[in-house]
Amino acid sequence: MIKKIRRLPKNINKLTSIQDYYHQPGTIPGTIIIDENAVQPNIILIDYNQTELIRVQINNPEDCNNYLDTESVSWVDVQGLGNRDILERLGQVFDLHPLVLEDVVNMAERPKIEDYEDQLLIIARMVVPKERNFGFHSEQVSLVLGKHYLLTVQEEPEYDCFDGVRTRIEKNKGIIRKQGADYLAYSLLDSIVDGFFPVLELYGERIEELEEEVIVKPTPQTLQQIYKIRRELLQLRRAIWPQRDAINSLIRDSSQIISDDVRIYLRDCYDHTVQVMDMVETYRELASGLMDVYLSAVSNKMNEIMKLLTVVSSIFIPLTFVAGIYGMNFNTEKSPYNMPELNWYWGYPLCLGLMALISGGLMIFFWQKGWLSNSFQIK
Repeated sequence: MIKKIRRLPKNINKLTSIQDYYHQPGTIPGTIIIDENAVQPNIILIDYNQTELIRVQINNPEDCNNYLDTESVSWVDVQGLGNRDILERLGQVFDLHPLVLEDVVNMAERPKIEDYEDQLLIIARMVVPKERNFGFHSEQVSLVLGKHYLLTVQEEPEYDCFDGVRTRIEKNKGIIRKQGADYLAYSLLDSIVDGFFPVLELYGERIEELEEEVIVKPTPQTLQQIYKIRRELLQLRRAIWPQRDAINSLIRDSSQIISDDVRIYLRDCYDHTVQVMDMVETYRELASGLMDVYLSAVSNKMNEIMKLLTVVSSIFIPLTFVAGIYGMNFNTEKSPYNMPELNWYWGYPLCLGLMALISGGLMIFFWQKGWLSNSFQIK
């Protein structure tokens, strides 16, 4: 049973960039959710052994049957999920359990491992850095591993980190052509995990730039960038954390599809996931620290501004006092004590001189106290 997609309302605050899909309560198990805007499937089959390699474009899923029964390794790569008929026929060709087909097509699955006797379902999350804008593309990749075949399903063909594996197969580099389908699955998982490192490297460079920006010239846009990085790092953490557990389960569980030799390689892949987790946690702590530094920098800047305003006000308060006294309308003809300075010949220059003397004295006093060293450096 296939239903149209139901999206969450746009006004819900999402913590991930992954599209959130959900089933209506009471939906039949095995229900497939198809996105109306999904890309039409592009199926490529690579069949190889130590001496021969075949790469064909598959238009009819039934054509895969000619390769699945051989001793060679068959890699069927499906890129796009926009055709209901092709997906159903693929499920029949590979004898997929309805729940497997549901997990493969629904793009909000958590990375996991499911054992179906003669098949292993591996759900992984692949990230690819954006070429023009800062950030990354996130995509679910499903791997169905059989004895001599591997079926991979991607959301779309544009963003992919499997080119290195394809090159090794085509040019017969390394031992990939000498191994089975389980080694191919390991190679793809290793490429997916290693794809996190370029993304994290970009985040490390961006955090270094923000550190300098926060200290030198913090702005509200800086705070927005820090908050955005924290949210995206949370997305990476949610992607790699269950992926690490899934790879660990491949190492621990005694599935007959995974050979002991491949389990040794999977240990290295597991180590890479641990490294990615450490980097993600480190960058999240740095981003949180940047938030505190930003708040401290803004507070310090405000304190310096208040100090400058206080200094300026302290200088003009006595000047205002003098001007206020001599601005009073006293009549000197009534009494010689009614501000005789108003009738002095040099009264005006002397008043200005007194104000200048008071201002200069206060400036010297503030300078000796060290209050002027930082006040006039505010930008």
